[in-house]
Amino acid sequence: MKGFWAIYKRELFALFVTPLAWVLITAFLVVQGIHFAILVTQFAGPADLTEGGPIPAFFGKTMLLYLPLLFVCPMLTMRVFAEERRSGTIEALLTAPVGTTGVVLAKYGAALTTFVVMWAPTVLYIALLARTGDVDWWAVGSSYLGIFGLGAGYLALGTMSSAMTESQLAAAMLSAMMLLAIFTVGLGEFAFEDGPARAICSYISPWAHMADFSAGIVDLRRLVLDATLVAVPLFTTVRTVDAWRWG
Repeated sequence: MKGFWAIYKRELFALFVTPLAWVLITAFLVVQGIHFAILVTQFAGPADLTEGGPIPAFFGKTMLLYLPLLFVCPMLTMRVFAEERRSGTIEALLTAPVGTTGVVLAKYGAALTTFVVMWAPTVLYIALLARTGDVDWWAVGSSYLGIFGLGAGYLALGTMSSAMTESQLAAAMLSAMMLLAIFTVGLGEFAFEDGPARAICSYISPWAHMADFSAGIVDLRRLVLDATLVAVPLFTTVRTVDAWRWG
């Protein structure tokens, strides 16, 4: 973990000193603000018969939660290693007295911190609802835990993708394709009859994942899947960076 904090601060500064993070955060909050306003308007209607409320709907029952993740996570991670390799600064980084694990975790940690900052203002949406009615804060907390788990796994896949190419565009496309593949496989829970195939698809499905967390259900199996989606890609990234270091 040697050199973690120095690289973490460098990566975080690099994200926020350029327009990338600000553009992503602004666009994300505009989309989610419109998303939340639409849901609140629908649930406020006298003829609304939808189950649940605006909070479970916001955190797991519409595509406007998942589609931004397919763009935001790849774009946050596309430059972490690809840009270093393209510009030639990776050689200086790898010959410095910095541990490989520290390099990978610092770059990943900066992207994850930005993801958390991106979601933080959405707490204001819940605060506005709390002023007009009762809010299940346990469900709110578990919903944010579910979002954090999804984001952590998706950013780890993006970090691995960036380590596999010298092109930021290729890294973003590779990461987006993997995330889309996960989402597509997850849709199998709606296509298959009850059985092993449906159970596997439901376990992988981001939709089922957030349906549980938004209802206040913290399933250990979901957390294990999130941890696996973080650990395996980051381990692969460490081995890839080690391969560059030792030729």
